[in-house]
Amino acid sequence: MMNQAPQKLTVGIADMKMLQWDGELITYALGSCIGICLYDPAVKLAALIHIMLPINMEAGRKNTMKYADTGIKETIRQLEARGARKNRLVAKIAGGAKMFEVSGSTGLGNIGQRNIESVHMNLRREGIHIVSENVGGTVARTLSFFPATGQGQIRAYGQPLIIL
Repeated sequence: MMNQAPQKLTVGIADMKMLQWDGELITYALGSCIGICLYDPAVKLAALIHIMLPINMEAGRKNTMKYADTGIKETIRQLEARGARKNRLVAKIAGGAKMFEVSGSTGLGNIGQRNIESVHMNLRREGIHIVSENVGGTVARTLSFFPATGQGQIRAYGQPLIIL
């Protein structure tokens, strides 16, 4: 029997995927969006969420993973359903860049910064410690997470690999 290559799951925008033990979770093009890795090191279970906006104001709140508040809450629920314990979860986050200069006071402002603040607030509310982050700035990032080691990696154009 041939050895199978480790699984590589791509997390799209407003999406979440989970992996246990082996493989890689990866999400691309984190500009003002934020990638949130939630990880239980005791059972090597990881989830990666790619959120776009800070707060879910949708009627019916259908797309939970699009928003920091509902995305984090739902991901914790799904991790616990697969054997993770909330009190063991740690977080690693990346993204939240200021991708566009917005002139005038449109109220849109720096969505990346608002995403960072919302992710921090929601993780704190859930009692989850951020062990490492690479946020802000003006470059888009690609975030990978490896459940076997608990290591995150960030690639950004023209910059050295960052270990998270």
